[in-house]
Amino acid sequence: MRMDKEQATQLRRLGKSYGEIEKELRVPRSTLSAWFSGSEWSQKIKNDLNIVARKRHTIRIEALNKVRGEHLKRLYEQARREALEDFQILQYHPTFVAGVMLYWGEGDKASPHRVSLTNTDPAMIKVFMIFLKEVCGVDERKIRAWLLLYPDIQETECKEYWVKEIGLQNITFNKSIIIEGRHKTKRLGHGVCTVLVTSRYFKEKMLLWVSLFPDMLASRELYGGNADII
Repeated sequence: MRMDKEQATQLRRLGKSYGEIEKELRVPRSTLSAWFSGSEWSQKIKNDLNIVARKRHTIRIEALNKVRGEHLKRLYEQARREALEDFQILQYHPTFVAGVMLYWGEGDKASPHRVSLTNTDPAMIKVFMIFLKEVCGVDERKIRAWLLLYPDIQETECKEYWVKEIGLQNITFNKSIIIEGRHKTKRLGHGVCTVLVTSRYFKEKMLLWVSLFPDMLASRELYGGNADII
């Protein structure tokens, strides 16, 4: 028997992997496989090594997820702190107030990562777009739009309408959704438009802003504290 094969056999019986044996004896893995692949005892060692490897992989993934979870937790806490600071600065800014109020009434609250507003009124969507770009500093390239349409409405014409009315020239449109309407006479001629930004960080800020306004309005801070103004 070759000396290196005898040494490899001893190492393999000790539970060493092909990689470990190759590193120690400089014997290629292909050669080790040719020597041991037909041996039941070697196959058992391989199976045991695979179990250990899977356990290590699971532990490593769990550790990475924990680190990632802690990082995201700190990131979202930072978003909320930033939102509080922004609120103190912008709470009387008319476009900020309008944007948050629009989102409070018409925005998506359920998604954990999507800030979106849906409406049939181009003026409302336009105000929200101004809020996103000029007040919140959202990059226009990160804003998406999509339309909800009836089957007998021309998608191209509707997109041209919304682009013209709101100024969506540089906005990417997702695929439109086509639905069947019950009342043909009440159908909306240009569909329903949704604009959205996908960002969990921004969503954390948006939800905090929405939560702050009720108490502010109740205390009449927007009216300068004058309870007799109305």
